[in-house]
Amino acid sequence: MSSTSFVHLHVHSEYSLLDGANRIDALLKRAREWGMPAVALTDHGNMFGAIKFYRQAQQVGVKPILGCEVYMAPGSRFDRNTPPRGERAYHLTLLARNTQGYKNLIKLVSAGYLEGFYYHPRIDKALLADHAEGLIVLSGCWNSELCQLLLKGEQAQAEQVACWYREVLGSENYYLEIQDQGLEGQQELNAALLRLSEKTGIPLVATNDCHYFDLEDAQVHDVLLCIQTGKGINDPKRLRFSSNQFYFKSPAEMQALFRTCPASIEQTLAIAERCAVEIPLGQTFLPRYTVPDGFTLDDYLEKLAWEGLEERLRFLEKREKGFSRRQREAYYRQRLAEELQIIKKMGYAGYFLIVWDFVRYAREQGIPVGPGRGSAAGSLLAYVLRITDLDPLKYDLIFERFLNPERVTLPDIDIDFCMERRDEVIRYVTEKYGKENVAQIITFGKMLAKGVIRDVGRALDLPYGEVDKIAKLVPAKLNMTLERAMQEEPRLKELAEQDGTGKTLLTLARKLEGMTRHASTHAAGVVISPQPLTEFLPLYRGTQGEAITQFPMEDIEALGLLKIDFLGLRTLTVIYRTLELIRQGRGENLTLDQIPLDDKATYQLLSEARTFGVFQLESQGLREILQKLRPEVFEDLIALVALYRPGPLGSGMVDEFIQRKHGKVPIVYEVPQLEPILKETYGVIVYQEQVMKIASTLAGFSLGAADLLRRAMG
Repeated sequence: MSSTSFVHLHVHSEYSLLDGANRIDALLKRAREWGMPAVALTDHGNMFGAIKFYRQAQQVGVKPILGCEVYMAPGSRFDRNTPPRGERAYHLTLLARNTQGYKNLIKLVSAGYLEGFYYHPRIDKALLADHAEGLIVLSGCWNSELCQLLLKGEQAQAEQVACWYREVLGSENYYLEIQDQGLEGQQELNAALLRLSEKTGIPLVATNDCHYFDLEDAQVHDVLLCIQTGKGINDPKRLRFSSNQFYFKSPAEMQALFRTCPASIEQTLAIAERCAVEIPLGQTFLPRYTVPDGFTLDDYLEKLAWEGLEERLRFLEKREKGFSRRQREAYYRQRLAEELQIIKKMGYAGYFLIVWDFVRYAREQGIPVGPGRGSAAGSLLAYVLRITDLDPLKYDLIFERFLNPERVTLPDIDIDFCMERRDEVIRYVTEKYGKENVAQIITFGKMLAKGVIRDVGRALDLPYGEVDKIAKLVPAKLNMTLERAMQEEPRLKELAEQDGTGKTLLTLARKLEGMTRHASTHAAGVVISPQPLTEFLPLYRGTQGEAITQFPMEDIEALGLLKIDFLGLRTLTVIYRTLELIRQGRGENLTLDQIPLDDKATYQLLSEARTFGVFQLESQGLREILQKLRPEVFEDLIALVALYRPGPLGSGMVDEFIQRKHGKVPIVYEVPQLEPILKETYGVIVYQEQVMKIASTLAGFSLGAADLLRRAMG
């Protein structure tokens, strides 16, 4: 037998929250190095990491086996009473054999959270029997029903359980899982499993229930369990593993462990060979928007667009100083026709109609809607549909920055709503497209530099003051890591190199840094599906009992599902309350578009940095820059907000911009063609649109190709 003839079929990643200490990329890299043809992911009760695992496995050339270690209720999943013997749930290892099995796995895992949650997300035998097609089931670890019966000497009942699974799943799809981590009583358990296998003909398969990466990571996992349970490492009653052998062992190690049962090793390869799941990535699955009789999606969008343009042109002619409809209308019509042609060609008319519909609903209900966020402000179509309220032609914004015809991806329109009424819009969308088709999106909190030091310090029972002092040595900078912190703070580096508690603390913290700590609901993300979501992804139970996705934002985008950010913005609430107070107090029906953007008194207040409570202009750092900049026009404010980022601040771009504005540094254009592009920003490249225009003007790039260049630049 080859030294590489083994596949791990029972593996926990960091998505077995605060119990798994394996990073997916490291697992796959190790599997490839060892020549493993495949590896499974079987996190506790969830599929959080499934798409990440699937995509990365394909990239490294290792077959991904998608699975889950589910919790089986002793009776019904609906039973919320703890049984007399105290078994709240047993463990069972499920693997998707094919795409149908993957879909059934999704439904089982979703039901575990939405129907069977009681301490754990539980399923039951009846549900498994209904969704058994395409699954391979391993009998489970020490905490499985089968092993617990054998440990109690109840061989006859154990045989009944095993035969039930074999009958439901088919004899070729059920295996007795055998492990050897050196636990007390494990040899006797394995002997009982072997006898059961011989009696029933159910084959044995070897696994290792991998919770961490290397042998030396047993301590890392121990600390992780302390963080999970809120216990100190010196607590004699805390949760702990009874062995340090739950790591990602090499094929040679596994073969040595089961040398008396080589068939159990060979079965891992046979199972891996049979598993083949294909997840469609890169496709688009838009919900269907119902248009009036006699219209196609494209026809109806065009009708709304041209009607909207007429309304906007009348508005601009009435309100915009110096706007000449006679001079500008042809330009607007040409731009709108070009956008509609691109959208029709890419098949995204339905997307715009869906967004238009819920924004229209919000406006009709008097729910404040933001003027526009992100690259969607570059779309004239979005403007004429009143999805946004910013004229992209006035600000010379580029449509291809929003929707690139040379890179087929779903548009991404983020919408701000009044914080207090955002949920009304989500409720409207849910009712329109179906409760089973709409859900909010999960997000994961990570153990970051300062936080992981505090977590590990508590777990090690170190004095709070000592841990706090070390944590405060980490510089308070964006995206700070412990590695960077040690480079920038000599005292931290010294602690990490000297023997003592500080070194232990930092060593363990660095091992855990960046791992997933908890799951929560994304502040804005909502997914809308053309079918029940469980046809595409598993669902999770939020803190209020609501259904949210188990896949995060980037995985939902990879699946091609429609993702919308419904952002609840406090500033919108404050602005519209202010308008209401003006109406009540002064009898004026003031609207935002009536407020001029060239009011000198306002710019004087801004130059004095009197901006407490002003969205994006109230931080101490930004107020200091406001006083230096002394803005005079609205475009100065746009540039300031764009420049107030770590990169420009650290590179001196902000100071350069201010000095050029005030004439302290001459404005020099390397070539004359740059002047019309950079004149507004005093010769400094501030916006991504400027990068695109430079590439188009100087190198002949199409705007689509220029957008690809912009993306490559980061």
